[in-house]
Order: sequence, then C-alpha cells, then structure tokens
Amino acid sequence: MYSLLRQLMFQLPTEASHNLALNGMDLLARLGLSGLLGANTLDKPSEVMGLHFPNPVGLAAGLDKNADHIVGLAALGFGFLEVGTVTPRAQPGNPKPRLFRIPQKQAIINRMGFNNLGVEHLVEQVKNAGYKGVLGINIGKNFDTPLERAVDDYRSCMQKVYPQASYITVNMSSPNTPGLRDLQFGEPLRHLLEGIKSEQQQLHAQYGRYVPLVVKIAPDMADDDIEDVARALIEFELDGVIATNTTISRAGVEGLQHAQEAGGLSGGPLTEKSTEVVRKLCVALDGKLPVIGVGGIVDGPSGVEKIKAGASLVQLYSGFVYHGPKLIGEVNRAIISG
Repeated sequence: MYSLLRQLMFQLPTEASHNLALNGMDLLARLGLSGLLGANTLDKPSEVMGLHFPNPVGLAAGLDKNADHIVGLAALGFGFLEVGTVTPRAQPGNPKPRLFRIPQKQAIINRMGFNNLGVEHLVEQVKNAGYKGVLGINIGKNFDTPLERAVDDYRSCMQKVYPQASYITVNMSSPNTPGLRDLQFGEPLRHLLEGIKSEQQQLHAQYGRYVPLVVKIAPDMADDDIEDVARALIEFELDGVIATNTTISRAGVEGLQHAQEAGGLSGGPLTEKSTEVVRKLCVALDGKLPVIGVGGIVDGPSGVEKIKAGASLVQLYSGFVYHGPKLIGEVNRAIISG
C-alpha cells in the first residue's frame, strides 16, 4: 500500500507530500490500520545509555520537527523516535522550495533551516501524545542567535524538554544554519560541551532524573577532526554521539536534476561516507560512549554495515521516505540475523 501511496504523493510538491504522508499515518494509527503500510518488526531489546530499546531501529530527527505526528510514527514499529530539530523561538526556516528528491539515487536534498513552531509547542505535543517509548528530542539554535551565544539557546531548550525527553540530541552539524558547523571544532566545541554538560548536571539535580545527552556530527570531517571530537566528548563525559547528519558533498548525484540545489544531501549517496565516519569515530572513542549510526540506510545490508562499523543503534530518514514502514522491519531483521 505504501508503494502505491508513494507514487501518488511523489506527484505533489515535495514538502506538501511530506506533510500529507505524516497526516495519513496519524489517521491510520487512530483507526488501528497502520499495518496496511507494511510495518512488520521483531524485538531485539538492548540497553544503550541506560535506556531500554525494544529494537535498534529508530526514526532520525527532521521528519517530525514539531512532534505533531508521534502517534502515527509510534504505530510503525520503530524502536525509538527522535523529534525536532526545535529551537527556543519559532522560526519559518528558509524560503520554499527547500526540499528536493533525487529518486534515481534514493536521495533527498534539504535546506529547511530549522523551520519549527518553537520548543514550547513541541513540549505540549509530546505531553499530549502520551508516548511511552524511547523519545529523543533534537535541539538547535535560532538562526539569528550569534554563534558565541549558541550555548544559551541549547541550554534554554534543554530546560524546556528535559522532563519529557528520554535523551536530548544537540544538533551542531546542520549545513543549513550559517556557521553552525563551526561549533564542531576547537574552542567553540569545548565551550559548547562545557555549557550543555553543566546544564545537564543542574537539571539532573533539579528533577532527580538523568537524561542522556548526545551530539550529532557531520559526515564531512577530516580524520583529525573526528579524533578531536571524540576526545572532547570523552573529556566532557557526553553520553553518546549520532553520526551523521547530511553532507554538503554532491558525490554520487552529479549531473542529476536538483543535484546543485543548496542544502544537505541524504539518502543512498551518503551510505558509505557516513558508515566510514561511524567506523573511525568508534575507533577513536574506544568504547567509551555509544554511537548511533544514521545516513544512507536504504535497505537491510546498509543498516547492518552501520552496526558492523560499531554503531549500537541506527536511525532512518530518507530510506524511510522512499520505502516506507517496511524498511523498519527489513533493517531490524537484517541486524538480528547479522
């Protein structure tokens, strides 16, 4: 059924079809008909960051920015969901069009720009959803917040989402907020990590509940930068890392329609690049904190490769758009069978 729906939706403007699909999943969930979309998962429980995951296949941030569709997505068999990226204040994001499909390569280019309704809206949506599974909340800075004050935005978001989150992801690697990726390097990185770790400790004391804190990094780092990030994450005692975000490279889509659009590329062309970053990062971390692998998982084998590279969990985004809920079960079964 999803294959048929996809053919129809792909005739619409990309962002419109995205919203229509999510609303449709919500409706089917409320009617108890989510199984029609092909979701079929198996349990493979694991403990990561002190959290219990029923299976290792999660939804990456970006699909449900405002936590408006938790009910529909939760019915599909994901082992965990990550919503956001959300910022302290609502912001419209970049001008449309800003989302482009490259179906020949199962790829997507986006330059959304952290469009969202603000952290307070997201928190209310999470409360109303009543979701009992593992929920990551991905946070970012507003586009007009100076880079030197970025940590203030992250701390503000942490304060709002902490009571509702299973874990919190600090997005410092989107290519669509000017200067954001500079936070991954050198003194800006250390300043950011020090600030968010301090906030986590204060919130832990306030609520008597420890919420793991992870960061999401880009796939476009040099080997030395990967090692530097790993050392900093260990030093500041972060709880995990998500590798990777979208890439600014256009390798693998050269000459195709939309390939030269500005923004981050995800999907099939990112598979090997992302997996290699996961592998190098895991070596540099030496088991001191877990890695969640994301980027170019479009079938069972590409999910298994992330696990073999050292990831403890994986997340889907573009592959889910192209293949629908059946991909959740396919990747899950492939990981279970090795």
